[in-house]
Amino acid sequence: QVQLVESGGGLVQAGDSLRLSCAASGRTFRNYVMAWFRQAPGKEREFVAATTWSGGSTYYADSVKGRFTISRDNAKNTVYLQMNSLKPEDTAVYYCATRASRLGSYYYPGSYDYWGQGTQVTVSS
Repeated sequence: QVQLVESGGGLVQAGDSLRLSCAASGRTFRNYVMAWFRQAPGKEREFVAATTWSGGSTYYADSVKGRFTISRDNAKNTVYLQMNSLKPEDTAVYYCATRASRLGSYYYPGSYDYWGQGTQVTVSS
């Protein structure tokens, strides 16, 4: 089992920055991909960013490319999402996810095995 705990959400104004953290525990040696998704009220969960645990490759949704940066600290088993130039449309619950397999889409929520409880990000205009 893997446990994921997100933190760092909050209420900010448009243009501000936030950094989300996701601390992983349990059988983290099996983790391969770490990802962030988000879900706004009435909408489906959508991909935000992903990183491979050892290779350092990163992937981003077009809507956040150039504004968000995913990074990881393997010694701390923690993944971060630095969010800059936040917009009201970034408002959502942000979830951290991981999976053991190297196979499968980075972008599809069903490809991930473990999820955190989510952290709310609200961006006011």
